[in-house]
Amino acid sequence: MAETLPYWAMNVPEDQRPTSCPDYLVNANEKDRRILSTPDSEYHRMTWPEVKDIIHRNRIDLFQRVPSDLRRYLGYTAKLKKDYGSVMNFVVLERLKWKDLVPSGPPFTNPDDIKILWNDWPYGIDEKIVHLVVWVKFDLEDDPATDDLTPRARQEIDEPGIRPRDHEQRCASRGEDRGD
Repeated sequence: MAETLPYWAMNVPEDQRPTSCPDYLVNANEKDRRILSTPDSEYHRMTWPEVKDIIHRNRIDLFQRVPSDLRRYLGYTAKLKKDYGSVMNFVVLERLKWKDLVPSGPPFTNPDDIKILWNDWPYGIDEKIVHLVVWVKFDLEDDPATDDLTPRARQEIDEPGIRPRDHEQRCASRGEDRGD
């Protein structure tokens, strides 16, 4: 009979397994504990149609990381919180290189108020799917009843300048790369 491992020991090579739960996993929520308890070999990466469906239904809460990636992500973010006070402080200072989150004008008027970065910790989706994260210094209007963007906000986003292909063209013209 196979040994049942606690969530915090799953997907860790036997010779590297801790004897007790690491501090950064002690307070893992129920969803994360369930994911961490899954062997990587049993994890299903989402397909493009599944990803599109989740986005269309505004159910981004259904995205999850590969169990071993989630473990590393939780360890990494625990260190960031210790070193920077929060993950957001790290992202703003180190990844975005912004001095503040104050927009320089109305939404979508200044390209310096928008950054599109490759996700350093993508979800467990088909590896051919590129996961970009759009960061903005301004608020996007949402509907409190649905917790989704309003039609007006979606229209603003669909205007030229925010779409990934526009960002790729800006990066290419500046000689920038993915940011790896």
